[in-house]
Amino acid sequence: MIISSNKLVSIITPSFNSERFIEDCIASVFSQTYHNWEFLIVDDLSTDKSCQLIEKYKDERISLIKLENNVGAAEARNIAIRKAKGRYIAFLDADDLWEPEKLEKQISFMINNNIAFSFTTYQLISEDGLNHLNIIRAPTKITYYSYLKNTIIGCLTVVIDRGKTGYFEMPNIRSSHDMALWLLIMRRGFTAYGLKENLARYRIVSSSNTANKIKAVADVWKVLRQVEQLSFLYSSWVFLNYLFHAIKKRIL
Repeated sequence: MIISSNKLVSIITPSFNSERFIEDCIASVFSQTYHNWEFLIVDDLSTDKSCQLIEKYKDERISLIKLENNVGAAEARNIAIRKAKGRYIAFLDADDLWEPEKLEKQISFMINNNIAFSFTTYQLISEDGLNHLNIIRAPTKITYYSYLKNTIIGCLTVVIDRGKTGYFEMPNIRSSHDMALWLLIMRRGFTAYGLKENLARYRIVSSSNTANKIKAVADVWKVLRQVEQLSFLYSSWVFLNYLFHAIKKRIL
């Protein structure tokens, strides 16, 4: 049960064959200056040493959920959301990182401004973490229609107050499920507010190959047409804007 006065943050992390990065991810959570959190890591039937590495941590705030079948990132996140005890839900992928003051600053930002849905500026980093690349700057706010044209919200930066938005799960699609969730929250009447400070690092990994990128682009179209049920003409215009901004994020 979510208690309205509860300031617990439930951190949701799906993990699949993440042995190269998961310890750095966990370390970034342990480094948080905000200590009222639980960390739900859902292992999606990994075949590497991910689980052994996670099990080394004896902190009672960490829960490792081992799945018996591979269900994909969306359902893995939903399994954690169903078990989460916190009022606040924060998302962090196994290969990404948070800056130490991320949660403290973001929760304060939300409480002080009565915000239900927030995100932050973040930086792209190389696979080895040594090279800091583009900074993706958070605008002051994003509405449903502005987000359709520019999917700038980084999943690793989002915190949602379930006490305000009500219960939610990610639409169970192959990719772009985070995009679909942000749109769902916005359709409930909530605006996403950006914290302009750079508080997270998004790792660009080589497994994000061309085939996967093509599938992700196809899923954006699926979200527009099947989930949001936008007209073909409007979807086409929105989709072109999405492509422009997606390329801009990686190149400029």
